[in-house]
Amino acid sequence: MKHFLPALPLILGFLLDCIIGDPYSFPHPIKLIGRLISALEKSVRKHFSDLRKGGAILAVTVVVLSTAAPLGLLILCYSIHVLLGIAAETVLCCYMLAARCLCNESMKVCKAAERGDTESARKAVSMIVGRDTAFLDRDGIIRAAVETVAENTSDGVTAPLFYMGLGGAVGGFFYKSVNTMDSMIGYTDEKYADIGRFAAKLDDVLNYIPSRLTALLMVAIAPVLGLDGRNAFRIWKRDRRNHASPNSAQTESACAGALHLRLAGDAWYFGKLHKKPYIGDDDRPIEAEDIRRANRLMYAASLLMLVISATARCVIIGGVL
Repeated sequence: MKHFLPALPLILGFLLDCIIGDPYSFPHPIKLIGRLISALEKSVRKHFSDLRKGGAILAVTVVVLSTAAPLGLLILCYSIHVLLGIAAETVLCCYMLAARCLCNESMKVCKAAERGDTESARKAVSMIVGRDTAFLDRDGIIRAAVETVAENTSDGVTAPLFYMGLGGAVGGFFYKSVNTMDSMIGYTDEKYADIGRFAAKLDDVLNYIPSRLTALLMVAIAPVLGLDGRNAFRIWKRDRRNHASPNSAQTESACAGALHLRLAGDAWYFGKLHKKPYIGDDDRPIEAEDIRRANRLMYAASLLMLVISATARCVIIGGVL
């Protein structure tokens, strides 16, 4: 039994997230990290003329503080009693995962679209995407929700699991601190191109392996879900680079192939049209049910990643001890 203890917080944290998700009324560590990033960004802009250098210092500071805090807490809890340590690490692992939240928010879009309530669907999808939604019709709204589930399968679930497999809850905080910086300051526009450059590049590096592994897990599990694994692999090989980010199209292309959908394409951001390549083939009309299919694919691939990460955690801790 003791050989499985290192993996227990990962497994319990994943199950806890699947059951209850993020408690909206509780303070969330990611929000605290976000506040830290905002405060440091203001300080860097005030005190550094070289924003690239200041941005690098910002990123290192956020990573160090975001990992030191949970590490100190876990050292304290485990020193008191192993069960207290496991309980604390389980909660921290749960906080790093977003499967239930991603499913819940995307299903709001699905249910509104099924009711024929386009405006409610538009409002729901605006909560989970960064693009302008005013220009989207019903199909565009559904497509945006499917894309978000596909892309965030890695960012929100499997990549944190991957790093928790390597470093427990602390590894998860390490990853999410970088991923949160990328989502806040990792843009290429004039305001963030310099200050967010280091964080954006670091996020690209950290997501390189998890995004590709997740895509392959989607391909592998697709036939079990009644989806097209062979086409998922074909579209992944063809379209996995059809994105400005080296990682974002990895899971989108696998999902698009599995569902026989065409995703991505041009999108509006802050009133400006951005030209983007398509991902996947337009084999059939998109439908609200595709959001459910994307969520099933997300959960199934995440479960496979959990098995891999839990095994890695046992091997790593077993080797150390």
